[in-house]
Amino acid sequence: MSEPDPEQLARELEEQLKALRVEEVLVQSLVTVSSIGFRRVGLSADTREDRDLPQAQMAIDAMEALTPVLEKFLPEQLATDFKGSTSQLKLAFARAVGEDGSEEQQDEAPPPEPAAPEADAPEADAAEPADASGE
Repeated sequence: MSEPDPEQLARELEEQLKALRVEEVLVQSLVTVSSIGFRRVGLSADTREDRDLPQAQMAIDAMEALTPVLEKFLPEQLATDFKGSTSQLKLAFARAVGEDGSEEQQDEAPPPEPAAPEADAPEADAAEPADASGE
């Protein structure tokens, strides 16, 4: 089998680049960034070891920056889908941050105190101030 002709490869690449539109590259990039971002959030058992929250934050930032640029060139539904994906990634990120924070607190915090007996509950109700309207 012979090696491909470098000139022929260059011509084929040039033809591909002529046909390619920037918004197509950006859409594909956003799809890829979104997938990587969800993986770096690491909420599932399959992705937990891939958790990298700074990388996930970068994915969110990139999606927030590029989606408005693409809105002018995309069908409305696709733009809406990207916005929804960005929102879902942000929620997943917040959950991951919360998980990381709770794990750190569990390592550092003393055990919680037992709850107060329920017999004290009526006293708490009686101690509430009366409504200013006299009711």
